[in-house]
Amino acid sequence: MAEGKVRKIALVHHWLTSPGGGERVLYELHLMYPDAPIYTSAYIPEKFPEFKDADIRTTFLNKIPWLKRKHQLFPLFLGLPFKTLNMDEYDLVISSCAAEAKYVRTRPSTLHICYCHTPVRYYWTDYEWRLKNLPFGAFNPLARVVFPLLIGPLRHIDYAAAQGVDAFIANSNHIKARIKQYYHRDSTVIYPPIVTEHLEKLPSGSRDFYLIVGRQVASKRLDIAVDAFNVLGLPLKVAGSGEEIARQRGRAKGNIEFLGRVSEDERDRLYAGAKGFIFPPEEDFGMTPIESLAAGTPVIAYGKGGALEYVVEGETGTLFAEQTPEALVEAVRRFEGMTFDVAVLRAAARKFDVSVFRQQIRAFVEVKWSEFEGKKGNSGS
Repeated sequence: MAEGKVRKIALVHHWLTSPGGGERVLYELHLMYPDAPIYTSAYIPEKFPEFKDADIRTTFLNKIPWLKRKHQLFPLFLGLPFKTLNMDEYDLVISSCAAEAKYVRTRPSTLHICYCHTPVRYYWTDYEWRLKNLPFGAFNPLARVVFPLLIGPLRHIDYAAAQGVDAFIANSNHIKARIKQYYHRDSTVIYPPIVTEHLEKLPSGSRDFYLIVGRQVASKRLDIAVDAFNVLGLPLKVAGSGEEIARQRGRAKGNIEFLGRVSEDERDRLYAGAKGFIFPPEEDFGMTPIESLAAGTPVIAYGKGGALEYVVEGETGTLFAEQTPEALVEAVRRFEGMTFDVAVLRAAARKFDVSVFRQQIRAFVEVKWSEFEGKKGNSGS
């Protein structure tokens, strides 16, 4: 925002209970606006040491120890935690949202910008899949009865909340189309921030294994990779934690190694040492494949979603058309005969560097603030 105009800013995020790409976007927003408090439904500090000096303000959900570790249950509260937050003192609210953070209520003189990672997946695009892959254990049979009864009201509430946002940012063209389809709102694409410089400087490793990195929940489709590499017999390393690790470890053959959560330094060495990065989900964008490219490692990705915005066939990797083990097997075998130019891979990643994110966010906020002030002036408020 313009120099000399001191404005009160708040950041809002759906939850801080498990690290992921959305939380990395929030962290960058925090670095850009360090004086802005962060409002979130629930917060587990030990999982986010980078936020130790941030002003984190939580809702009543944070006072229920068992519940704050089960964010899958939060939709049952119909966004109430965010609706009860008082934003009256702020001139600008930026919500970082893949769920209910955009439900926060602002006064007419407050500008609300939503950085949308996706319209809520379990309400819209992933509803049928989620109904078959519920995360509630023994309560899944009950949830399969209750969730279909709630989905209509949940979609109505979510749509209505989206209409209260003043301006949307989409994290990819893929999400821009979803925002238009489900919320009937226009948006501007600003890709998530990727720190590429140090990855470009890493020496190449052995290039004798394939790699998966990230939080392994059901939607990441680790099962496809395990089935495919059971057939291929090629070495695959899986770095990261999540509910799917325990499910898939018992199905995996000896050529598949589960490393658990690794340090950032070890993760970077894995990026630089891998022959190819395996990316089987239909992702909203996907930050880990870009990091892989920055380290000089091409990507093998499912050919839908955000991957289409950085995986160019034969230049930065290869795509498989069906989300099946058989299609991934065929793609890896095809990949084995391909060669890639490391300079091309790194140049592709550089387009998504954190410096680009910062520049575009600041420019977007300036433009929207000027437009917002103009509207207020014209209305006489």
